[in-house]
Amino acid sequence: MLTIGELASYAGVTVRAVRHYHAKGLLPEPERDHSGYRRYDAGAVVELIRIRTLAKAGVPLARIRELLQAGEQEFAAAVAEIDERLRAEIRERQLHRERIARLTAGDSLALPPEVVGFLDRLRALGVDERIIRVERDGWIPLAAHSPERVPEWAARKGEQLDDPRLVDFYVTLGQALDGADDDPRLVELADRLAAYITRVAEEQGEDYVDDADIEPPFTRLMDALAFDTAPPARRLFELLKERGWAGWTKLERVEPVRRRW
Repeated sequence: MLTIGELASYAGVTVRAVRHYHAKGLLPEPERDHSGYRRYDAGAVVELIRIRTLAKAGVPLARIRELLQAGEQEFAAAVAEIDERLRAEIRERQLHRERIARLTAGDSLALPPEVVGFLDRLRALGVDERIIRVERDGWIPLAAHSPERVPEWAARKGEQLDDPRLVDFYVTLGQALDGADDDPRLVELADRLAAYITRVAEEQGEDYVDDADIEPPFTRLMDALAFDTAPPARRLFELLKERGWAGWTKLERVEPVRRRW
């Protein structure tokens, strides 16, 4: 006959676990002997090992009692059910691991591959990382808002990068980010950007310049995001309006604003 400590040792569990299984009604608790100790036989060791094995396999304690009392076929069916549940949990945990891994993947966390490719191309062209962050942060809500349009928009942005003048604009804008609102480079950028937009509108049509079809509240939200990320963009926005183009996320032709001297 075994003491509770010996039983726990033979079964590979703690005394606390044995007492827990007693409390849950999984392992019968023997009567005390004349010395006041509980004594366990070999059958208790076998039963405790079965309980430990099922518990380590992830079987809830509430199901263990049922399995211990089940017949052979019923036991096999229950184990198959538990196995399928564990497989589902493993698949879910694997998805969690993939999501966690994406946290270190930068742009690909919340953006489709087409946009990630566009941002990578900007980096390869030497565009300032702050400008890329403006682009990225703008694409995130846009992709969530209209995911079906993203491939089309990304392809168009990629086509526009084939024009060296637009690339030069991106590069120069990055250089101007450290300047003040009166930085003359912003005026030069506004002139060049307005000329570029006008030329594209004349060659491709104004719908090509921007057909994002985004609701005004959402457009304002994205504009504010760009201005917060790169404050000089707000001043450039004002200068662009003076040259006949209003908007940042969504461009539209307007009457040039006359300067007041």
